[in-house]
Amino acid sequence: MSFLTSLFTRKDDRAPLRPLYAAVVETARQPHWYLDGGVADTLDGRFDMVAAILSLVLIRLDALEAKPESVKLTELFIDDMDGQIREIGFGDVVVGKHVGRMVGALGGRLAAYRAGLSGEAPLAEALVRNLYRGQPPAADELAYAEAQLRALADRLAQRDLAALLAGQLGD
Repeated sequence: MSFLTSLFTRKDDRAPLRPLYAAVVETARQPHWYLDGGVADTLDGRFDMVAAILSLVLIRLDALEAKPESVKLTELFIDDMDGQIREIGFGDVVVGKHVGRMVGALGGRLAAYRAGLSGEAPLAEALVRNLYRGQPPAADELAYAEAQLRALADRLAQRDLAALLAGQLGD
């Protein structure tokens, strides 16, 4: 029976990245982002928060030269977004378009947050544009979100690949 099972079972090459992706989502769902940071507690706001945390992790993976892991983590994100869209009730015809837009949004956020964290551009501007969708929050909320994201990026910078794969984001 194990021979037949092995013939019809695909190996999940993304399995080692699942704890990391779960940690990204768990971090993005922490209430403080929405309560103290003023991120909208909506589908869009939660997407924006996942994209922000995922961007920080992808920046760290890039620094670790972990390209295969970065690609597989992004694939997990795509699969998750696909599932979320289908759960909302969108049909097959439009799912691809929505997922494509989300991936494009992730790419834009990744570039904006990389520039903001490196000092090439103001991080606060990237946050207003991406995390708050152009609607500036109260100054203390923006300052909170920026400080928390910078602190998370600093903690991630202390993590090696094994720790990241184990889902240890430094919280």
